[in-house]
Amino acid sequence: MNTHEPHPDQARPRGAEPGGVPPQETPPGESSLSGAGPEETHNPTKGWAKAPLTLILLLAFCVAAFFLAYALIVV
Repeated sequence: MNTHEPHPDQARPRGAEPGGVPPQETPPGESSLSGAGPEETHNPTKGWAKAPLTLILLLAFCVAAFFLAYALIVV
């Protein structure tokens, strides 16, 4: 039996280099897929709407008033 090491170029399959895959064998980046999906036509505004923000602030004020009243009654 002959047990010798194969030639270093033949030992690894193509692309299996120690530092990774050579640049010419890498897949395309994500930016090349920007047009792959459907066109988005509805772009809602950013930020909070007035009604939810008002309700949250009102709820926070009621909770704060409750604890303030409770603190004044207990003391």
